[in-house]
Amino acid sequence: MFQLRRILFPVDFSSRCRGAAAYVEALAGRFDAELILLHVAEAAYNSALEDMHGTRPEDIEKFFDKSLKYLHVRTLVEHGEAAQKIVECATTQQADLIMIPTKGMGVYRRLILGSTSAKVLHDADCPVWTGVHLENAPSLEMVACRRILCAVDLKALSTCVLDWASRLAEEYQAELTLVHVISGSGNQQARNEAESALGRLQEAAGCRATLRVEVGDVSKVITHLSGELKADLLVIGRKPQSGVLGRLDMLAYSIIRQSPCPVVSR
Repeated sequence: MFQLRRILFPVDFSSRCRGAAAYVEALAGRFDAELILLHVAEAAYNSALEDMHGTRPEDIEKFFDKSLKYLHVRTLVEHGEAAQKIVECATTQQADLIMIPTKGMGVYRRLILGSTSAKVLHDADCPVWTGVHLENAPSLEMVACRRILCAVDLKALSTCVLDWASRLAEEYQAELTLVHVISGSGNQQARNEAESALGRLQEAAGCRATLRVEVGDVSKVITHLSGELKADLLVIGRKPQSGVLGRLDMLAYSIIRQSPCPVVSR
């Protein structure tokens, strides 16, 4: 079920984090959601004890230069492994959305080295908003949500993914495009079946959307279509349960890494 009563925003004092703040402020303000600013102090090699415990809640608020002052804000400081604490906080605080920027590094390097955002995407139960290249993010006045692209694989979770996208589109009066990509060449029968499935999915959700069935490399087609439509947001699905390998598969990794716009992984 779609709801945005509480948003968790991890703060690492980076330029990417500052860039994401405009999107966070816009979304939290739109839904009058409580915003939880979380900083996780991680122990580093040769780090002094005072360095680990040096960040205070007021330091987090100062980082944003009062840009969040009109929102309902709480600040938290935790100590430990960042991704684990973020996921734990999202659960205990009953967050409806985690908003976290990520680097646009290659997928194989990401899997080898890991990253906080990748681990959060693997383990978090609630939807996760993320975006690359947020160092050059627009100002709050330029943040818009006029066009939303929702990509579904037509499996059971697709209903929840579309519900999330359609409810957000309804709030913003945004254009919604629902797409399914057939991997490989795809014959006419496969296209017809996919079009029928999209129609049933849209009818069940009770929403208005432009339906598209495309053929090709799934991640490339979806990211290309995001750029072609000038989408302000892309909504995709994740696996329903975390399990040993996590909730996010290689395909979703590739989409998030290449997407020209922010992505919500439902």
